[in-house]
Amino acid sequence: MIQIEAMGQSTMARSWQQFFDNHAPHYMENVFTQNTPFEVDFLLEELQVPPASQILDIGCGTGRHGIALAQRGYQVTGVDLSAGMLAEAQRSAAAAGVEATWIQGSATELSSQLPLATFDAVICLCEGAFGLLGTQDDALEQPLAILNGVSHTLKPGGRCLFTVLNGFALARRYKQSDVDQGRFDPLTLSEISEWDPGEAETVYLRERGFVPTELSLLFRMAGLRVIQIWGGTAGNWRRGPIDLDEIEIMVIGQAS
Repeated sequence: MIQIEAMGQSTMARSWQQFFDNHAPHYMENVFTQNTPFEVDFLLEELQVPPASQILDIGCGTGRHGIALAQRGYQVTGVDLSAGMLAEAQRSAAAAGVEATWIQGSATELSSQLPLATFDAVICLCEGAFGLLGTQDDALEQPLAILNGVSHTLKPGGRCLFTVLNGFALARRYKQSDVDQGRFDPLTLSEISEWDPGEAETVYLRERGFVPTELSLLFRMAGLRVIQIWGGTAGNWRRGPIDLDEIEIMVIGQAS
């Protein structure tokens, strides 16, 4: 695993790093992780890249998609903030008999840390970094920084596929009392939750959702053309309209 010290501690909340380090040994127990072969088939159909292509996995976590892609002959680079998640990815890759490059760092710093026009495709799945905010992060600048990094690292014509938190579902889930009590911010479509890591200090986690018009604008600002926006919750990926109450939205973009 490559650790890039300069990547992102000032812009990505340490609270998320703590959370995912703690959750890493249990991540693959989540129900939504059980459909990886189908999801990889789906990815390859939409990304349109031949074997041996270079694929960047942002917020790669335990590497479940990256490892499956490496098994099919792709050259995978995974970036994640959590050393715990990357340790799981390394162990799983070794057990599967494949090689990949694992980088510990912030997804908001890709433009300064990865070479220009290196990757044939980029994936960022299951809210991997996109919209995982620090308490002081700007709710537009954080996702835009990630997309600028994608635009920087993608080869011309290369595709990216994101699954992001559905802002419609967030807004429908919360009530005015949640806004008054600070659990939901309608200005940024962000939910704020407390997490107890077993330490004296309470850790606050802030995650934001997105709506399609906003996603289209953010992608456009980063120089990426939106090809398609679908409903796309993990475990139920499909080429179809967004369900207002589903957890995620899928976005497919392309570098100019």
